[in-house]
Amino acid sequence: MPDTPTVEVIGGVDTHADTHTAAALDDLGRLLGTAPFPATAAGYMDLLAWLSQYGDVQAVGVEGTGSYGAGLARFLRLQGVDVVEVDRPNRKMRRRLGKSDPVDAEAAARAVLAGTATGIPKSRDGRVEAIRAVKTARRSAMKSRTAAINALISMIRSAPEPLRQQFAGLTRTRMVAVAAALRPGCDLTDPIAGTKIALRRLARRYQHLAQEIKDADFDLRLMIGQTAPELLEQPGVGTEVAAQLLVSAGDNRSGSATSDHWLPSAGSRPSPPAQAEQTGTDSTAAVTEERTSPCT
Repeated sequence: MPDTPTVEVIGGVDTHADTHTAAALDDLGRLLGTAPFPATAAGYMDLLAWLSQYGDVQAVGVEGTGSYGAGLARFLRLQGVDVVEVDRPNRKMRRRLGKSDPVDAEAAARAVLAGTATGIPKSRDGRVEAIRAVKTARRSAMKSRTAAINALISMIRSAPEPLRQQFAGLTRTRMVAVAAALRPGCDLTDPIAGTKIALRRLARRYQHLAQEIKDADFDLRLMIGQTAPELLEQPGVGTEVAAQLLVSAGDNRSGSATSDHWLPSAGSRPSPPAQAEQTGTDSTAAVTEERTSPCT
C-alpha cells in the first residue's frame, strides 16, 4: 500500500498574558482544530506537540511577537519552525465576527496560508535585545523625570510666598539643587514645612532619574559599540538614534553589523547622483542648449 501523504499544517496563535489559543489548518484551508494552552515553557511545548499531531508543521502565525507572543515565537524558532508575525484583526473585522480567541487564532493561520501575513518577527535573542531592554528602561526614566520636574515647577508656583520667593529667577538646574537641599524643620503640619518635604522629594527624584538616564546612555554606548560601531561614527547619529535604529531593525542575523546594513535607515548615506532629466522630445539641444547636426 502507498504511504499516506503527510498533511502540511499551518498554525495560528492568538496570544495573551496567561494563555495562548492555537488553531491548525491543513494546506487546503480546512480547520483541523483549536485549543488553549498556558503561556509557559511547558505550554509552548504542548502547543507545538498539538500542532504536530495533525502533520508536518510548515509555519505558525503568531500575534503580538513583540509582547505576549515573544516567548512563544522564540521557542518555535529554536525548534526550527517558521514563525510569521501576524497583525491583530482590525476593529471592523472584530465587530463583524465577534471577539473570540479561537476565531482570532484561525484568522492568524489563514493570514499565513493566504500569504497576507509575511512579517518576520525580530529574533529577540541577541545583542539588539539587550539594547532594547536598556532603551526601554531609559525611556521610562525619561518620562518619569519629565513628570517629576513638571510637578516640582507646578508646586513652586503655588507654594506659600516666602518659599516661592526662594526660587524666583532660578534656572531649572539651580531650582532642582535648591529644592533638593531644603530642610522642612520639625513641625511637619506647617504648610511651608509640608511643601518643603514635597519639593525636596520631587527634586531628589529628578536627580536620581537624571543619573539613571546618564547610566543608561553609558551602557547603550558600550553595547552599540560592540554591535554596530559604524553607526556612532556617522554625523548626526548619537547614542539614542543608533539604539533606535538597531531596535527597529532587530538583530542582524548575518552576525556582522556593517555600515552598509544599518546606515541607509539612518539617512547617512548620500543619495546617488540624479540622472539628467529627459525632455519631452528627447532632444539633445534642449538639454545642452547646443545646436546639433541634422540627421541624415
